[in-house]
Parts: sequence; C-alpha cells; structure tokens
Amino acid sequence: MTSAIPATRLLDPAVVEDPNDFYRQLRSEAPVWEIPGTGLFTVSTFELLSEASARVEDFSSRISFLLYRGNAGLPQRWSYGDIGSQALAAADPPEHTLHRKTVFPELVAKRMSGLEPDITDLATSLIGAAIARGGADFMTSVADIVPITIISRLIGFAGSDLGQLRAAAFDSTAMLGATLSLDELMTCVGRTAEIQEWIAAQLAEAVTHPEETLLGTVARAVTNGTLNDFQAIIILHTLLSAGGETTTSLLGNAVRILAEEPALQQHLRDQPAAIPSFVEEALRLESPFRFQMRSVPRDTTLGGVEIPAGSTLLLLYGAANRDDAEFDRADEIDLARPQPRLHLSFGRGIHHCVGAHLARVEARAVLTVLLNTTSNFTLDPNSPPQRVNSLMVRRHGHLPLRLTPA
Repeated sequence: MTSAIPATRLLDPAVVEDPNDFYRQLRSEAPVWEIPGTGLFTVSTFELLSEASARVEDFSSRISFLLYRGNAGLPQRWSYGDIGSQALAAADPPEHTLHRKTVFPELVAKRMSGLEPDITDLATSLIGAAIARGGADFMTSVADIVPITIISRLIGFAGSDLGQLRAAAFDSTAMLGATLSLDELMTCVGRTAEIQEWIAAQLAEAVTHPEETLLGTVARAVTNGTLNDFQAIIILHTLLSAGGETTTSLLGNAVRILAEEPALQQHLRDQPAAIPSFVEEALRLESPFRFQMRSVPRDTTLGGVEIPAGSTLLLLYGAANRDDAEFDRADEIDLARPQPRLHLSFGRGIHHCVGAHLARVEARAVLTVLLNTTSNFTLDPNSPPQRVNSLMVRRHGHLPLRLTPA
C-alpha cells in the first residue's frame, strides 16, 4: 500500500510526545508502511502485528541494527553485526527456547510470588515519605526506585549500586529509542559496555559460588554448557533493563492517568478489586514499550506489501493496542473489557515477556498503597509532567504530584 506520509513523520518531536493521531493515520492509510530511503517498515494494526509476531522465519528477533536520528530528521540504522543478537529476547528458536527454559522456571515459579510483601513495604516507605512532604516527583521518588530495587533482588546481584543499575537500564532502552544522534548513540553504547563488565564480574563470582537466585541459575547454565559467558551476560543485562524499564514506565503512565481523572481515582479507592483491570488498560493505552524490532532475513510480504531481505520491521505495539478493529472504544478506559489481557504490551507468541507477571504484581502493589494512603493526588500545576525523548519507551522523566493524605 502506497502512502503520502512523510518519512520524517516518525521522529517528529510532536509525534514522539503524542503519537496517537499518527498511529491512527498509519492504521488507516498504511498498515504496513515503508519509510522511504531507510530500510525500515512499520506495522500498526493488531491483526497484522499478531501475524508478524508468529512468522519467526520471516521476521527474526536477531537484530543487528540500532536506530538513530539522522541529520535530516530521518530514522537511520547503525549496524553492529550479530554480536549480542542471539540471547533470549533477541534470539530465535532453537536458541530462544533454550534460553527461556533456563530463565523462566526460576523467574516465575520460585521467586516472583514471594516478592509482593517486599514491594508493598518498599512502596509504603517511599510513598509515605512523599506524602509527608505534601508532594513529590513520583518518578524520582517512587517509580524509578521500586522496579530496579526489586529486579536487582530477583536476579541476586551483590553490592548493587541502584543508581548505577537504573542508569544502565535506561541506557539500554535509550539505545533503542531512535531519537539520539549517532554521536549520542555511540556514547550510550560505550556506557553499556561498562555495565556489562560489572555483570560479567557478578557472573564470574556466581559461577564459583552459585546461590539459589536467578544469577545462580544462569551461572549453573554456564557451568553445564547450556549458555556461554556472553549469552549469560546479555540475558542478565536484558532482564535488568526490561525489569527496570517496563514497570517504571507502567507506574508513571498509570499514576498520570489517575491524577488527571479524579473520578476514576476515587472509583479504584472504593473498588480496589478493579485495580488489576485498570493496570491492563494502562498497559494497553500507554504501552511501556511502543515498538520492537524484527529483522527480515529473506524477501517476504506482509499485508500485501513487499518487504525485501535486509529490511528492519518495527512492530508498533502502541498503535496496535488502540486498534478500533480489535478493541471497542479503543481510546477509552473500560474496566469491564471481556479479555483485559488481550493487548500486546508484553509482546505476543514465543517472545511474550517473561517478567509480565512481576510487572503486574509491582503495579498492583504500588497503586494499592498510593490509593490507600491518599485521599487525592493531582498533577502539580507549577511543574508539568515530562516524558523522556524516545520513540520506543513511554516513560516519564518527571511526574510532579501534589498528594493529600488519607
């Protein structure tokens, strides 16, 4: 399908800040859109994105490009080869299947279920301090802290500098955000190498003295030859980054929605059983990860559009999650949706996020504490919210709130 959409539209600052009109245009005019002169395609409807997610032979997770903003405002691809492209989220079967089996049982069965009391205690302390001050930047006071603390504990890192780990998690998604210049991207890549050296040291110690942690599980996989050192480091780095970023974005988005809709905020205080449904709607409406990349190893088609080998496909989760063909009143919150988890915010198919359950537990716990300990919270009229400049993540850099205690 041809379209007159300008190639610069994707990285237009106004679109990055508020993409929903653009998403609507893509779904209507170019469900599969070739961005001229870039080697990039996007897919924006729920149906076609679901199809692409299932066609792993045509749309590979082994990504060998990062995106940056070129001088003309066009998205450009920087090739870094295959290094780092074959571990967990960035691997195809059979490697992906093996990596997921190594991580997933430990991540879910043994650890996640027991973390909710720790999450609640941490949220109670942080939110209580914010209420005592009468207001706070929710991101720096709560949302930036809870997820990185919990994922660090879950993995089992020793002597963690949480500020360093949080910065590393944000660097990882900044590299994928497509809004950096090439020089800025190179600087970010360099910092990522530093955190991987730190993770390598943690892994080396765990190989020598494996404990009953996720880090210990990965270390044992190295010892028995299931993983090599590099794959193990990339898996741990991926879990750190996704675990820190996804829930941080989710918490900020959910709290902003509630701060702007006092009636909904009060409804959830009165009906706390509806909080999990609200979490799903927040995930759908403001997808924490707005896209994922896929590489195209062979000539193929999608939605009647020819996509040549060597191209990169962007799966626009944020667009598909507001597709009126799939969701009734797609731009509205509906706490009674018959299939509240139908959205694509945690991916689809074999790459469904292994940490989805943890993100939901963290969001439910933090929102419950916030609603129980306040009678009202609003945006600070003197300090407007600010989102980070990223095409990929939907995260607030700052979210100042005024908080009224219960």
